[in-house]
Amino acid sequence: MKENHPSYRFIMLIVMVAIAGFAQGMLLPLLSIMLEEAGVSSALNGLNATALYIGILLASPFIEKPVRTFGYKPVITIGLLVMTVSLLVLPLWTFFWFWFVLRMIIGIADNMVHFATQVWITSTSTAKNRGRNISIYGLAFGLGFGAGPLMIRLLEIAEWLPFVISAALTFITWLFVSRLANEFPAADFDTRGPASTLARYRSVLKLAWFSLIPGFAYGYLEASLHGNYPVYALRSGLSIEQVSLLLPAFVVGGLITQIPLGLASDKFGRRLIVLSIALLGSVSFFLMIVAESSHATLIALFLIGGGLVGSLYSLGVAYMADLVPSNLLPTANVMMAVSFGLGSITGPLIGGWFIDLFEHGSIYYSIGGMLLLVALSGLFSRQPTTST
Repeated sequence: MKENHPSYRFIMLIVMVAIAGFAQGMLLPLLSIMLEEAGVSSALNGLNATALYIGILLASPFIEKPVRTFGYKPVITIGLLVMTVSLLVLPLWTFFWFWFVLRMIIGIADNMVHFATQVWITSTSTAKNRGRNISIYGLAFGLGFGAGPLMIRLLEIAEWLPFVISAALTFITWLFVSRLANEFPAADFDTRGPASTLARYRSVLKLAWFSLIPGFAYGYLEASLHGNYPVYALRSGLSIEQVSLLLPAFVVGGLITQIPLGLASDKFGRRLIVLSIALLGSVSFFLMIVAESSHATLIALFLIGGGLVGSLYSLGVAYMADLVPSNLLPTANVMMAVSFGLGSITGPLIGGWFIDLFEHGSIYYSIGGMLLLVALSGLFSRQPTTST
């Protein structure tokens, strides 16, 4: 298959997203458990987890121009190389601020990879296959993210082993992606529509403000689950083995419904689907409060919760692409990354604070309450309910 063939390009981008998701899904619970065992407080543990998303936020205002100037491929390949090196360096020194800085660097590299990939996929997808393509994108990330926490078990063999495996996979992905023919955003991205960056941001907010909220919500719950939940679970009497099953159960639920929800959003409208899953997802997390004593029930609720809200980010991206013109897609993707980053920073901070203040059910209250707010905010939005 030729390097510039659309099918080959799409497959390579999807594989790359899966590996990036694997690294991210591994780091959050793995480092949280290692810091907990080192005696770090839950609040500081949550702060350390936010470093990756601080990196995402720091990179967001500056990432659009390199993609326009150099194309998608250079930005992605540099991001993958930086991730590879950072993963290899992480286990060399178990120190709070050392990990904080490296997590920020990984966040910057992660944003480079995901931003370029999202714009590449959304700009080359048609209205007819956009929901499907973005769903596959979300499915690939979810597969990798769900497999990441399984690396927790390798800590019993050697602390450095999970990091080396993740770095090796990232480097192999770089080798394959480096074979892609470079492409650039369409020229009319720069010549049509609002001229200034601030004006483009205002236009995106006016056209698609609610489509950015699912990105915030997904970042909040993802970072809370993988950054705070291991700490909460260990303090609640659950074992590391049980945690390593609960987190993948959530991701598996999202994988099962990723494409069906994407297709449903094509048919019934993204806004309606987002409102429905946010409300039902909130209910599932509140139910976990009373079901915590039964591990089997808790796994089932994690599976259901993941099935409901595991597609929030991909649905938000697809909805955003429906609402904004093609010349605003890069700007809209930057704003989606910022929204995701803000949610990812807010989640562990509030989650860690809740764990310190409350005991039973703190993390479920945090996530369930946030999802309820998403549903309520959607009721006040007046965005179109059909895709273009």
